[in-house]
Amino acid sequence: MTDGNGRHYPNDLPRHSVSAGGAVVRDDGRMLAIKRADNGEWVLPGGIVELDEDPRDTVRREVLEETGVTVEPGQLTGVYKNMRIGVVSLVFRCRPVSGAAQPAFAIRLIDALETDEPHIRIHDGQHLLS
Repeated sequence: MTDGNGRHYPNDLPRHSVSAGGAVVRDDGRMLAIKRADNGEWVLPGGIVELDEDPRDTVRREVLEETGVTVEPGQLTGVYKNMRIGVVSLVFRCRPVSGAAQPAFAIRLIDALETDEPHIRIHDGQHLLS
């Protein structure tokens, strides 16, 4: 395989998918979450980062598509890797520009409320592994 700069890479390199999500926090502390149709869990809005896309643009696009809320991404609050399916998720604390946020509880939202430093966690899709 050759990249756009002519560098060659073996075809058997591990592949990861990168997603970006928004921890949308209102001034009153309420947070925005969506309920997944496939398993009924409440999660942060977000999605897969396109090859030519800045992860913050992914957050803006996905939050708007999934909730109708326009946001401005701020600080990166954590990096999460699902070891089972190879997805690396970036979470950004976001300020809502328009629309209304809803409350939700999850480790990503809790991490986003902390302002000291980003968190790096791995999970299996349901449970933290460390």
